Amino acid sequence: MIDLHYWTTPNGHKITMFLEETGLAYRIIPVNINTGAQFDPKFLALSPNNRIPAIIDHDPKGGGASLSVFESGAILLYLAEKTGQLLPSDLRGRYEVIQWLFWQMAGLGPMAGQNHHFTRYAPEPIPYAIERYVKETNRLYGVLNKRLTDRTFIGGEYSIADIAAYPWIVPYETQRQKLEDFPHLKRWFEAIRDRPATRRAYEKAKSVNPAFGSPAPLTEETRRVLFGQTAR
Repeated sequence: MIDLHYWTTPNGHKITMFLEETGLAYRIIPVNINTGAQFDPKFLALSPNNRIPAIIDHDPKGGGASLSVFESGAILLYLAEKTGQLLPSDLRGRYEVIQWLFWQMAGLGPMAGQNHHFTRYAPEPIPYAIERYVKETNRLYGVLNKRLTDRTFIGGEYSIADIAAYPWIVPYETQRQKLEDFPHLKRWFEAIRDRPATRRAYEKAKSVNPAFGSPAPLTEETRRVLFGQTAR
């Protein structure tokens, strides 16, 4: 059994998509980041960066004590290795997928995240910041579109690279992007959207967070919880 500490964000969706795709038994433990649940000491023991998702695997490969993993990319790698699924076994295929997983973790996720912040959450518009991150998101969409010119999925076969990238494309309208400008990416996006496992994962999101998909204005307290963190 996998315990998934989860909230309805792109990084959370990555893990439910993987678990639904592979059929691993799991249970969701909601961590409502809007109310500060990510700062609970029990959660911080699993995820010291106070970010979701995190997992506890009560039946790790090879046996032994339960094992916890945080950071969505690390979790995807761990689960792929545990199951032998969604990550090629040959050296070249494996690193084709891993390098694109890292591309998402280091590029698409952070840049799209800043895009979301300055276009949607900042208390006042900052034109330079909005332009900077909208343009960088656009550049990264172009990189992915080019990659998909001659292949169905990022690594050829469906893999954790696709699962990592897809949730960060879902809010493309919020990111001020048009899928029609990226025909190969659009075809890829629609193919993943229509997978039964993807549909189930996003239905789980709605059951965990009834407000999922309906943006609500942030209160000052929520803004403080999400964006007011310091080392102290």
